[in-house]
Amino acid sequence: MAQDATSPSRLRSNRATLPHKVGYALRHPARVAPYLRRAGRDAWLRLIHPDHVGYYRAVMASDTRRDPEAAVGSRSHDRWLALGAMQFDYLLEHGLRPGHRMLDIGCGNLRGGWRFIDYLDTGNYYGIDISPDILIAAKKTLAERGLQDKLPHLTITGDLTLDFLPDAHFDVVHAHSVFSHSPLEVIEECLAHVGRVLKPDGFFDFTFDRTEGTEHQVLREDFYYRTETLLAVARRHGLHGRFMEDWERRPHGQSKIRVSRSPVPR
Repeated sequence: MAQDATSPSRLRSNRATLPHKVGYALRHPARVAPYLRRAGRDAWLRLIHPDHVGYYRAVMASDTRRDPEAAVGSRSHDRWLALGAMQFDYLLEHGLRPGHRMLDIGCGNLRGGWRFIDYLDTGNYYGIDISPDILIAAKKTLAERGLQDKLPHLTITGDLTLDFLPDAHFDVVHAHSVFSHSPLEVIEECLAHVGRVLKPDGFFDFTFDRTEGTEHQVLREDFYYRTETLLAVARRHGLHGRFMEDWERRPHGQSKIRVSRSPVPR
């Protein structure tokens, strides 16, 4: 069963506190050993990769070796397909058209990306990710779906300055389950530069783990932010932002914000 992103108890919960961890362990004893293994691995990776990009690239390498679909947060192949369809259907409802150019930040192994590649005109999909391992898995997905003729751009990146991309180029920029794994400085970097690559009437949609309590992180992998915090970052960089209420009805544990250069994007 999917988590309810609007559950009051979920939105107030601070997963970093000891009482929460103890309560969770008592409710889910079978998950204690996997959590401890993950905590041990992550402590070691943080030691040898003090910067967040290097650390998370190592996390993705480890996770992708075991299962590329699980590495992007899908418990099963059916869930991988369902989450990709959810992303695709939502943007179609919000006006995505074949002639649009799309930038998919954190494209992973093309969970949603293969649907966008298939739908968009040839060459109009740009996917970037910090993980070379997951991009190799993305190329496998591309081949399995027979989408080579659509000529998508799949590029590794070490930051979110987007400096290799042209001005005012994209109708839609998309980041699904990226900011949920990003410290605030990474989010700030992205929002400081994404306006340059957006068309004047384009928009940038991103999901995030929402809290209405204390902002916190778990194992430096999962970050929980208040909506106003992220909207304020967008405003600092001249972007208009709004919380996407209609996304809340989807069976997904994260919330969504849309930012744009203009107050009322297409």
